[in-house]
Amino acid sequence: MSRTKLIQRLLIFFAGVPGVVALVICLPQFNHLALNLLVVAVSALGAMEYARMLKSKGFPVNLPEAAILGSLNPVAQTLIVSFDTNSEITQFLFIIGASWLLVSEIFYRKSDFSPVLGRLAGGFSVMIYPGLLLSWIITMSTLEHSSTAILAFILTVMANDSIAWVTGILFGKNNRGILKVSPNKSLAGYIGGMAASVTVCILLAYFVPRAFVPDQIPRLPSAVLLGLCSGVAVIFGDLAESAIKRSCGFKDSGLVIPGRGGALDSTDSVALTAPLFYVLYRFFF
Repeated sequence: MSRTKLIQRLLIFFAGVPGVVALVICLPQFNHLALNLLVVAVSALGAMEYARMLKSKGFPVNLPEAAILGSLNPVAQTLIVSFDTNSEITQFLFIIGASWLLVSEIFYRKSDFSPVLGRLAGGFSVMIYPGLLLSWIITMSTLEHSSTAILAFILTVMANDSIAWVTGILFGKNNRGILKVSPNKSLAGYIGGMAASVTVCILLAYFVPRAFVPDQIPRLPSAVLLGLCSGVAVIFGDLAESAIKRSCGFKDSGLVIPGRGGALDSTDSVALTAPLFYVLYRFFF
């Protein structure tokens, strides 16, 4: 990694993470409306980046269309969580998006209908990734100790990502390429990241006991399992996006975040971990 990219990455980390934390702590109104709107915006941007990659493989989706389709689920969840809208709004918006994809083909094509299936596949894909997964962050706002749970989630993911990076640099020279989808990632990095996620969950469970009252299993096993499962999801989320980028011939999903690439490059692990973290937190605590 070049020195310039390293500095950019560190600046984004030390500015971006505290910014999100401040958003959660300082603006909890309407069940974290400010954070929810950020999730909507990131989902729209991520869907546009994903659409660009899909287009390179013959699955064309217009960028404005991708932004709308990709944000449908987060918008629905925001309306439900922050404005107490009927939960059926999720199905309603999904039906509108799906109907548009199907019906619009009647008017888009004049004689060549060969791109229809590719466009439909691409359109339905951007409705799911990353917005559907990221919308579980919005759902966390419904938890009793929502601010603590959201911060715990953010710290679990960020600690994994950061410590994996550091341990990979320090101890990963001779154990890289364990998984071919991401040859620069090392076994030392995976272990370090997993240990970081587990450590964060254990510390939070004991230092913020009011929000981590065990329901099914004693506190320590609950925290360890939450950290382990979340740590695995963080790693798999990153690797899954790497597989998508390799398939499409992209190094980065975009260029909007200096030192990190695109929105998808910064939220791939977040997206896959969010629903799992929510479910496990509800079950254990």
